[in-house]
Amino acid sequence: MKNLRKRAKLVSVLMTLLLFMLTVPYQAVFAEMIGTERVISQVNGQKARDYLNQILVRKDVQSTLISYGIDPMEAKARIDSLSDAEVQKLYSHFKDLPAGGGDFGIIIGALLVVFVVLLVTDILGYTDVFTFVKHRN
Repeated sequence: MKNLRKRAKLVSVLMTLLLFMLTVPYQAVFAEMIGTERVISQVNGQKARDYLNQILVRKDVQSTLISYGIDPMEAKARIDSLSDAEVQKLYSHFKDLPAGGGDFGIIIGALLVVFVVLLVTDILGYTDVFTFVKHRN
């Protein structure tokens, strides 16, 4: 009988602990629908983050960052710490920038367009700008 009480006491202590653990306050989990815009925003944010990280891997970008005194790993950490909206805004600025030249290319392009327009109007006889264009009388 004493042995049975000893075992029962052990079982009752374990059951009391289990019951206590079940009644301890817990955080309720709430399920909700996730909107399509939220999912698309997260996917676009991840794509933008991947694109910016691919840019940081390039050697020329890393050498430029180092020349400005910026550690490439610190730049990557800063990109990773941005929110999805901030990353998408930065990504859109990168996509809007012209690839390559800068102002010199724009000036050359504008001069070429002006030259072609004047040449065509000179050939058609509306202007007399270039001496190498032969006019029919």
